[in-house]
Amino acid sequence: MLERDGPYRQEELLAGVIAGLIGDARHVAIGAASPIPAAAALLARERGNGRPQVSLLGSRRQSFFTDGGRELFDCAGQGRIDVFFLSGGQIDGEGNINLVGIGDYEHPTVRFPGSFGSSYLYYVVPKVILFRLEHSRRTLVEKVDFISAPGTSPDNVHRPGGPFALVTARCLFTFDSRRRRFELASVHPGHTVAEVADNTGFAFNRPPHVPVTSAPSPEMLRLLRTVVAAQLTEVYPRFAAEVFGVPQKD
Repeated sequence: MLERDGPYRQEELLAGVIAGLIGDARHVAIGAASPIPAAAALLARERGNGRPQVSLLGSRRQSFFTDGGRELFDCAGQGRIDVFFLSGGQIDGEGNINLVGIGDYEHPTVRFPGSFGSSYLYYVVPKVILFRLEHSRRTLVEKVDFISAPGTSPDNVHRPGGPFALVTARCLFTFDSRRRRFELASVHPGHTVAEVADNTGFAFNRPPHVPVTSAPSPEMLRLLRTVVAAQLTEVYPRFAAEVFGVPQKD
């Protein structure tokens, strides 16, 4: 787990950042092994008085899906999911993600879990938020070794979906679809622009002044540590225990 930074944990900071990116979405879906995005979506719902609808795969209480991935893809294809989260073993400056492996395709040096439905969801979900805790030149590369899902498409391709932002443990990037590049939006407390540049393998745009990411408000922390933490225990009991102190059931 990440270290505590003053009165809040970095997980809480990142959940607050992502909740802000979700904005006024109607429906947010979260895949497996995504506790921080899940916390962010549940936080956004609490702050929005029940909006957005949250579909957390693997949950019986926080999802109306009864058939998992197939219903997720069906809803996404119908335009009924506004926000989804993707990650990758590698992510490059054009928003391409690699979920297959590093090195030669036939004889990779590292094998990742696989692309699953990433390329499909990347095309049809309007706001895809990329999330990768490790921010290093190993993960944020100039060019991915294999494109599991492309960040952009030719102008003559109908594509309602694509990358919206990239959140890491060091900073927040937004995606400029016109320039087809990431732009540094803010650096998290305790980090610097120079540090981000040193640890990023791709070139990115940046404004003259890069702000510091806003810390979570007291009300945000209250919601995360009470209502959201209790909801997370069903799917992420260890995360809820380590981050929020919720006792794990035997």
